[in-house]
Amino acid sequence: MNVEEMTRRINELYHKSQKEGLTPEEKEEQAALRQAYVANVRANLKGQLDNISIVEKDGSVTNLGEKHGKR
Repeated sequence: MNVEEMTRRINELYHKSQKEGLTPEEKEEQAALRQAYVANVRANLKGQLDNISIVEKDGSVTNLGEKHGKR
């Protein structure tokens, strides 16, 4: 499931929870989707931060991902 589908389904479950409530299975699905969404956001952010390079005063370039070890 891609991020757009995940977001759409999270929103559907949220709106249903506000109107009529969720079944136990839907609550489990909602929790799992939220967890997967947050993991995806964290991974994307880490990927972006790992690719940041800083130009030092002496003109050298330091890649933060390499400096702090890509994990």
